[in-house]
Amino acid sequence: MSDSPPPDVVGLGSYPTPVERAPRLAAALGLEPDDLVVKRDDLLGLGAGGNKVRKLERTVAVALRRGATSLVTTGAAQSNHARLTAAAGARLGLGVELVLAGDEPPHVAGNLLLDRLLGARLHWAGAVDTPGLERLAAQRVADLASAGTVAELIPYGGSNAVGAAAYADAGRELLAQVPDVAHVVVAVGSGGTQAGLVAGLGTGRVLGVDTGATADPVERVTGLVRELGADPTGLRLRLDQVGQGYSTFPEPVRDALVLAARTEGLVLDPVYTGRALAGLAAAVRDGDVRPGERTVLLHTGGLPGLFGSASAPGWAAGLAPGTGSRG
Repeated sequence: MSDSPPPDVVGLGSYPTPVERAPRLAAALGLEPDDLVVKRDDLLGLGAGGNKVRKLERTVAVALRRGATSLVTTGAAQSNHARLTAAAGARLGLGVELVLAGDEPPHVAGNLLLDRLLGARLHWAGAVDTPGLERLAAQRVADLASAGTVAELIPYGGSNAVGAAAYADAGRELLAQVPDVAHVVVAVGSGGTQAGLVAGLGTGRVLGVDTGATADPVERVTGLVRELGADPTGLRLRLDQVGQGYSTFPEPVRDALVLAARTEGLVLDPVYTGRALAGLAAAVRDGDVRPGERTVLLHTGGLPGLFGSASAPGWAAGLAPGTGSRG
């Protein structure tokens, strides 16, 4: 057994994640065919992939340095972060407990199915807000400590300064792949991914699209950017794609899912990446993103959430088939 100290970063993903041209989707949005590139952080590998892998490499490293044998975190019922925390724990031999908002559903699907497959213990918190959920998770850490287990509280969405710093590195990785990038479009939940990208690329290049995951997205992102030592002045964050709330499936998001699937064979989820693409479409319509500007859509994963959505199956059943035309 090695006596070396735990590392600052635990390797959980494969890098760099690829970038792919999306000419048919670009044209459908009103951009030039060579304008749009998709950064595939959904292909990070661990536990069905997604952007939370980068953050967990750092937050779990902190937990290991503190001697943790168990991880506790929070999220919505279909939380991608919770699923990937469970996957990280499985890979590293750590116990994982998930404190989830709401009540236990009658059927296990989507991310919940994977949570159970990966061996996490689930606790249902009922109708609580995000701060309430975090308090319950902190109490669970204290209870484990009382029982002799060293547990680490992994922040909501992996979004503290430690986790967000992973996306400052990701921004630099992207810049090496797409040196002329003008816009990076990303869904905003807990705020760490946009904050890290801003720290790596500046506010002018990063366009966030709020998903309604928190009541204070601007404040969250701004605070994290400052914690990373960067300037949030000029932060670009669209708030117009939330619809009736985080767990809803607005019409522009439905349209975005169909458009990505039928132009590029690219599958998005109804909460995060679907809203990111809907936000990009709106940004093109109102002139915030213009033809001739190299644009990157960050695919942050979340596919299991599509299969856990209560609305998606009925909606998909009613979709007309595509024509297959290249016109």
